[in-house]
Amino acid sequence: MALPQVKIGVIGGSGLYQMPALTGAVAQHIPTPFGDPSDALVVGELAGVPVAFLARHGRHHQLLPTELPARANIYALKTLGVEYLISVSAVGSLRSEVKPLDLVVVDQFIDRTRNRISTFFGAGIVAHITFENPVCPALAQVLIDAINTLNLPDVTVHRQGTYVCMEGPAFSTKAESELYRSWGATVIGMTNLPEAKLAREAEIAYATLALATDYDCWHPDHASVSVEMVVANLRKNVTNAQAVIQQAVTQIAQQPPPSKAHRALKNAIMTPLDHVPPATLEKLRPILAPYLKNPS
Repeated sequence: MALPQVKIGVIGGSGLYQMPALTGAVAQHIPTPFGDPSDALVVGELAGVPVAFLARHGRHHQLLPTELPARANIYALKTLGVEYLISVSAVGSLRSEVKPLDLVVVDQFIDRTRNRISTFFGAGIVAHITFENPVCPALAQVLIDAINTLNLPDVTVHRQGTYVCMEGPAFSTKAESELYRSWGATVIGMTNLPEAKLAREAEIAYATLALATDYDCWHPDHASVSVEMVVANLRKNVTNAQAVIQQAVTQIAQQPPPSKAHRALKNAIMTPLDHVPPATLEKLRPILAPYLKNPS
């Protein structure tokens, strides 16, 4: 049976799709050549617009950041036809002006991961994507516009920021936290950079809505980050995040923002496709389809 085509995807906690406005929600189990995604994709409609939601760590939060099947997650979303991907993520703040419960629309990343596979390529095909701007500016602007349109009470939005992606699962040492602050980083998390790289390779526009839950461990006047603190503040932020997502989905449906990400592979593939092993071409067919002579 053919899967429904969905142009907008959301990755985050399972609470994001437990919203009254989501109708007709159906779980779609989508196997991929890179294994199973974190969980079934929940496909439904927000204000009549099809949307696919994926619980990043699984519905019961059973996957460590290092264990996340990022390739399978992005591949499954691509298979559904996703062109715009909004990632919602809890983060620690590295700046005094970014307070817990603030929203940050991230525009840059620093990679501090060690054990993640963050490319679809290899096995006979080489590609080098441009990643100077790891977030799609047009999609990030949609998030900013959505927040401004909603005029959420007591919510501060930061229109840009650098996200340090660490390996985890332990939180930072104080020395690490101070190091990242000296680099000018804004927030810290454990998940989004591999997603951003893979989404770019899959020619999906990607943006991050970061939900600040704590001050990591650097702030002298605030307790060091703990799971209890993160969960408590994340729950407070869920309602705001749901509202932003619904507004952003409506705006994307009304006027899809043009994105350079949608042609990210045009000049990135180094290997002539007629020299790529057939098995590799078949595995990457959903991603390479625009560049294949027989894409079907």
